[in-house]
Amino acid sequence: MFDWAESDPTLPDEQAKPLIAALRTQLLRAQYRLLERKDRALLILIGGIDGAGKGDTINLLNNWMDGHHIRTIAFNQPTEDERVYPRQYRFWRALPARGEIGIVFGSGYAPLIRLAAKKKPNQIELENMIMTSRRYEADLAANGVQVIKLWFHLSKKAQGARMLDLLENPSTAWKVGPQDRKVHKNFNRIRAAAQRVIEATDSEHAPWTIIAAADNNLRVVQTGQAVLQALKRSRIRVAPVHDPAEPLPMKRPFNPLAHLDYTAALPKDEYDQALLQWQNKLATLVRSPAFAKKHALMVVFEGSDAAGKGGAIRRITEAIDARQYEITPVAAPKPFELSRPYLWRFWRRVPRLGRIAIFDRSWYGRVLVERVEKLAPQAAWRRAFGEINAFEQQLVRDGIIMVKFWLGITAQEQLARFEDRQSRPYKQYKITEEDWRNRNQWKAYEAAAREMLTKTDTDDAAWHVIAANDKRYARVEVLKRLVQSIEEQLAKHG
Repeated sequence: MFDWAESDPTLPDEQAKPLIAALRTQLLRAQYRLLERKDRALLILIGGIDGAGKGDTINLLNNWMDGHHIRTIAFNQPTEDERVYPRQYRFWRALPARGEIGIVFGSGYAPLIRLAAKKKPNQIELENMIMTSRRYEADLAANGVQVIKLWFHLSKKAQGARMLDLLENPSTAWKVGPQDRKVHKNFNRIRAAAQRVIEATDSEHAPWTIIAAADNNLRVVQTGQAVLQALKRSRIRVAPVHDPAEPLPMKRPFNPLAHLDYTAALPKDEYDQALLQWQNKLATLVRSPAFAKKHALMVVFEGSDAAGKGGAIRRITEAIDARQYEITPVAAPKPFELSRPYLWRFWRRVPRLGRIAIFDRSWYGRVLVERVEKLAPQAAWRRAFGEINAFEQQLVRDGIIMVKFWLGITAQEQLARFEDRQSRPYKQYKITEEDWRNRNQWKAYEAAAREMLTKTDTDDAAWHVIAANDKRYARVEVLKRLVQSIEEQLAKHG
């Protein structure tokens, strides 16, 4: 339990000075050990009552440690440019690399506490936001980002006195705005809301520490001690986060691959007409004001090697203005991407409103190639199912239309396409030794795909599994289902 007492303890100068001198040395040494090991990043989320000295303390941390390896991030109200992206986009993009420290001023908890402080808060929305925060922090901790959260607390009397002191000095009066006065007026309700949120989001892997902020000495010492303790921590254990709304796994998972009709085909004359028809519909939809103002589109392609993903993507882009879309071919992560959580590089590719992002391979590599080739430990790829579902859920609830395709072909058809690529000089770039090696693990990839399709087929982001032995059929079917998915979301959300 946390101490929410109304008292404001103090620390005399004669006691504080030796503590501060020792802390500065210890913090700097611990920071350099983190930088040398590069086994994790440290993310410090700072929140608290307005007027509690958060900004001054952040400046001190930067002065005490090596500022070259600290990134201070202030999250105020989102700007007009930031509002065209999902809410968590800016948080993910700002994450520090392993070995680095990020200090987040504002902590991201302000909207949650504002909601909790309302006289009649929407309880369902409040619980959803709490669960989202818990999931986010658990995902970060499991992927190499250590999280600590500091709440700067002081009594109503101390907050009012500090506000008056700032106002009396012309050089500091600018620090007091209308929000500070509002906080003082509604102090008790805001403190109760903060208490509820903090106790609901405290965890071993992302703990809250209450900082007594009325006394400058005590505030600085307690902050330094909390950061030092985090830097000295050797291991982060992440407990699973269970969302009560999440359906339990089925005892007998449905196998969507077993129900594909690989004989499905489309004659050439029907193909040309159907292709043009669905391309025209797609072009109309993505140029509509309803799409541009409220939505973005993410199209994900996974499937067997040589299943025709590239050809299907080209038939989509033929209908779209080149300035409206971006294609991301996903390969092995680069070193700077490996230094951050797995989903970080995909958050960087999330489109703004009115734009389209197409992924040739995607974040599902964690549960496909990385699983089969043993590039990720079992604990990581098993955990990834929940991380991916949460990632897609966040995007969809912020206006992204998520359409996922699995293109499936038989082993015999894949062999025929591989041999065709090898025999044609202009297609030889499409076939590599890795493709042949992957083919030798057909059954392993099929098992991984079956589990992936079962565990990540959600109401928010369903899979469209398409037989692709006949390329014409597959291309038209992709366009058709893409158009229908967009139409459905526009009709549902406007």
